[in-house]
Amino acid sequence: MAHLVIAVGTTRKPKLAAVDEAISHMVDVLAPGKRIEIIGVEVESGVTHTPTSREELMRGARQRAESLQDIGKRGNEPWNFFVGLEGGLEVINENGERRVFLESWAYVSDGTSGHFGRSGAVELPSSLAEEVLVRGTELSVAIDQFAGAVGIRDTRGAWGVLTANKISRQESFRVALMAAFAPFYNRSMYGKPAAAACP
Repeated sequence: MAHLVIAVGTTRKPKLAAVDEAISHMVDVLAPGKRIEIIGVEVESGVTHTPTSREELMRGARQRAESLQDIGKRGNEPWNFFVGLEGGLEVINENGERRVFLESWAYVSDGTSGHFGRSGAVELPSSLAEEVLVRGTELSVAIDQFAGAVGIRDTRGAWGVLTANKISRQESFRVALMAAFAPFYNRSMYGKPAAAACP
């Protein structure tokens, strides 16, 4: 059986589980008849511990994937896809009020082209946003304090805490991954030329 290898720029279990779940949902269109192997490699994102803008989230995801490409090239690794995942905050001003949203981003490259995907977003309570943005507490530490638990990042994540476990960290990354992989498993749509304008 043919073999396809997906390298992921993390060793964190929820993120790797999200990749595994996403791949299981799209293997029939991404790589029919192939055996999929997922490899986690710890790499730096090159951004702050809690990104606070969409641009920083996207940059972190992309840089993780690009670091994997460099590692793969140097080691002559047989990796077919390179995946970078980044979670953090998007801060916007809405009607004169600061609103802060938790988002999960993915960047997927085949070594030639790359594409982004994003989860939905959940708004942070103002007290939690204040702790992270004003006091500079890392989100993983702040959410533990906020929820009165330890190690939330490695289980349900802030997503689980904020949505009463209706959406987990893993699920948010699964959605981002499905979106980022779309140009690879739905090439017939992404390769189409723009339709001619109607007269």
